[in-house]
Amino acid sequence: MASGSGFSRFPLAFVAGFAAVLVFHQGMLTLLHYAGVTQAAPFSMHSTKPFGLPAVWSLSFWGGIWGLVFAIFDRLFPKGVGYWIWAIIFGAIGPSLVAWFIVFPMKGLPPAAGWKPLGMLTGLLVNGAWGLGTAFFLRRFSRS
Repeated sequence: MASGSGFSRFPLAFVAGFAAVLVFHQGMLTLLHYAGVTQAAPFSMHSTKPFGLPAVWSLSFWGGIWGLVFAIFDRLFPKGVGYWIWAIIFGAIGPSLVAWFIVFPMKGLPPAAGWKPLGMLTGLLVNGAWGLGTAFFLRRFSRS
């Protein structure tokens, strides 16, 4: 487990989740985009509602919020390789389910990427990469 106790990990967890979007999440999206798996382009600068922020910065902010949630649950993950596997699983499942069944319908989009397998797979892969990245950064930042 990462060092640090209680709420002192939260600022690090936010930064870890934020950075994980920029490096791991968007990195995976880049790979999937150029492999032809998804049309979604990485590092999107399209504005988002309600504040008009570029999508990549909005995603990074929410990645930071999810980093806080990650920091609560990662203490329950097993040690060793199991930690990294559970970080990927946490990232793939938690944020994907919330996006599919809460965020998408709020934005007028069909739930679960319209139940299209490639769309669902893209969500699981980019969010799983985010989970791995959050674990990586949280561990690195906690040791500094």
